[in-house]
Amino acid sequence: MNQKKKASYNGALKLVTSTVGVLVGLAGIEHGIFELLQGDVPTNGFIINAIGDSYKFWEGASERALTVLPSFLIAGISAIVVSVLVIIWASVFVQRKFGATILLILTLTLFLVGGGMAPIILSIVAVASATRIDKPLKWWRAHLTFGVRNSLAKLWPWMLILFVIVFWSTVGVQIFGLPLEVSLITIIVGILSVMMVTLIPIAAIVGLAYDTKE
Repeated sequence: MNQKKKASYNGALKLVTSTVGVLVGLAGIEHGIFELLQGDVPTNGFIINAIGDSYKFWEGASERALTVLPSFLIAGISAIVVSVLVIIWASVFVQRKFGATILLILTLTLFLVGGGMAPIILSIVAVASATRIDKPLKWWRAHLTFGVRNSLAKLWPWMLILFVIVFWSTVGVQIFGLPLEVSLITIIVGILSVMMVTLIPIAAIVGLAYDTKE
C-alpha cells in the first residue's frame, strides 16, 4: 500500500530546534560543572558567577547565571541533571505532542537553577521553531514570495553552522580568554554575544524559508 508522504515535517526547523536545545544543554552542563567546583557554599543571592575565583583562566571569566537554589553544589547538580534532560528532549522527543511546551518548561527550569543566561535567550527561538514542527506553513507561503523564500533558502544550513561556530567561540573566549588585554577580551565577548543572539533568529527564518519550498 502506498503511504502518503508527510509534507509538513519541516526538517530544517526541527534541526534548528534540536541544535539550539543541545547547545543550551551542553552550556548548562558546563555551568553546572563550574558551580560544582565551588562546593557546598551559599550562593548569597540570585545572580551568581558560575566560575569561582579559584577556577578562572583569565581575570574577566565569570559565566553569569541565575539560580533560586541556596548553594553552588545544589545548583551545579541541578543544572547538570536538567541540562541532560534538555539535550535528550531536544534531540529525540521535541517533535512529539507538547514537544515545544515541555522544551519551554525544561529550559526555563534550567535558567532558574543556574544553567546560565543562554536558556532564556536562545530557547525563545528554539521553542518558537518547535511549535512549527509537523505543522503546515501556509501563512508563510502566502506572505513570503517565492523569490524571497528561494533567496533565504539558499542560506540554509550555513546560517545555522555559523551560529554554532559563534556560539562556541563565545563560550570559549568567555571561559579561557585570549592572549590580549582584559578590556579587549571583554569587548570581543560582547561582540560575539551580539552576533550569537542575532544569528539564531536568522537561522530559524532561513530554515523556515527552506521548509516552505518542500
